[in-house]
Amino acid sequence: MKKALICGISGQDGAYLARYLLDLGYEVCGTSRDAQISTFSNLVRLGICDRVKLVSMSLTDFRSVLQVLAKIQPHEVYNLSGQSSVGLSFEQPVETLDSIATGTLNLLEAIRFIGEPISLYNAGSSECFGDTGGKPADETTPFRPRSPYGVAKAAAFWEVANYREAYGLFACSGILYNHESPLRPERFVTQKIVTTACRIADGSSEKLYLGNIAVQRDWGYAAEYVEAMHLMLQQSEPDDYVIATGETNPLADFVAEAFACVGLDWRDCVEVDTSLYRPTDIAINRGNPAKAKEKLGWEARSKMRDVVRLMVDARRQGGEDVRR
Repeated sequence: MKKALICGISGQDGAYLARYLLDLGYEVCGTSRDAQISTFSNLVRLGICDRVKLVSMSLTDFRSVLQVLAKIQPHEVYNLSGQSSVGLSFEQPVETLDSIATGTLNLLEAIRFIGEPISLYNAGSSECFGDTGGKPADETTPFRPRSPYGVAKAAAFWEVANYREAYGLFACSGILYNHESPLRPERFVTQKIVTTACRIADGSSEKLYLGNIAVQRDWGYAAEYVEAMHLMLQQSEPDDYVIATGETNPLADFVAEAFACVGLDWRDCVEVDTSLYRPTDIAINRGNPAKAKEKLGWEARSKMRDVVRLMVDARRQGGEDVRR
């Protein structure tokens, strides 16, 4: 039986990945800064909390990382931890850099120190590319990040590449574009849109206030993206991959679809608030997932409108989408 350690198991991706690996017959262990007080609500929503071993670990504490790796002795490690909000990174740049870049470095160094054949997946981000002028980004596109979050993810990406080349670690980064699900917390704009639309449809008189709705993003379904993470660690050689749908839509279209799903015209319910604009933003992000399709056999099955509908359905039914 293979054993996987998921750093950041309580988040959206961690929970879906845990379910996916359990279905494949893995023994799954997950970390949180304090596993004794964490609620692991996403694992509970997916009905798998009692099937996962949970341990406390801080990625910014090298001793903590080393102890957990030595104790668990995993075959595969998935690094999904760290501050995950682009918007929040402007308010907490030091925490963002520390939790992502230092955390990833501690994990790499601990794996190197232990000397066991551990395969590592690192969660990269399309935010590393910055603004590509609307051109689809692939694995050869230069990084020009436009947020503290993107800078931190770019640093972690190059740490992984360095340890792979210098020490022969089986370490991969998945450069993931936006991926959503009903497990998204409401501080993410996609869930904010969905939950507000549902409240208005249920009789609330509130307005939805948004920042720049002209930005364009490539949105996929998180439960599908974790399959690509696993596939990267099953290859004969470690490598990095762009994971995206290849389809880009304006945020305004995401909003329109969410309100249409509940029978409303978004233009009657939405106000643009310029105070919500980010200091710097990416006008258009567009991914080219051709390498993932060719090498991994992975391709996104759900596009933006599919994701919006399942998020709205889950919210209105008060439960979690259970598609496999």
